[in-house]
Amino acid sequence: MALHIHEAWILLFVIPGLVTPAAINHEDYPADEGDQTSSNDNLIFDDYRGKGCVDDSGFVYKLGERFFPGHSNCPCVCTEDGPICDQPECPKIHPKCTKVEHNGCCPECKEVKNFCEYHGKNYKILEEFKPSPCEWCRCEPSNEVHCVVADCAVPECVNPVYEPEQCCPVCKNGPNCFAGTTIIPAGIEVKVDDCNICHCHNGDWWKPAQCSKRECQGKQAL
Repeated sequence: MALHIHEAWILLFVIPGLVTPAAINHEDYPADEGDQTSSNDNLIFDDYRGKGCVDDSGFVYKLGERFFPGHSNCPCVCTEDGPICDQPECPKIHPKCTKVEHNGCCPECKEVKNFCEYHGKNYKILEEFKPSPCEWCRCEPSNEVHCVVADCAVPECVNPVYEPEQCCPVCKNGPNCFAGTTIIPAGIEVKVDDCNICHCHNGDWWKPAQCSKRECQGKQAL
């Protein structure tokens, strides 16, 4: 029994010696994260701070070099602190501008509208036109339309009419006024019935006619 215990101790001392460092295959074990990243340090992008500037496409510019970055049309200068770009106060674009170019640092108007638009129609600068019989309009250099509406005089009759293509009403039969329900011409006395002779007030056509009674013909016949 003592012999068997002694042999077991001998085996315990011999077996560890059989396992040597050469017997361990390092490829069978994953490397630590620190080992993995250390082998890829050369893949990190170079730091150009203080050495140059990089535009949006990755192109490198030297210190003092002037360039245009992809996101702006304004020029930049490469400095040790990074690109310094011009930011000018651009002039306002004309509100009537119809063609704007953005090739430069500031947008530039290449074409200004040279006509006026009025009720769906276009008119040339300084062109005069009448959109209706009572309106007179002109296309101003400011591309705005200025119109004047005719100021019609009050007609001197109680039955004015509107003629085609005329803005103001006209008295086709001349001045007149009412004598009761009868229209009589101005300037003369008119016998409106057997007893009354009427005439229009001078210049006051809108007033009823001034009438005077005369001896009625019916009484004379009696």
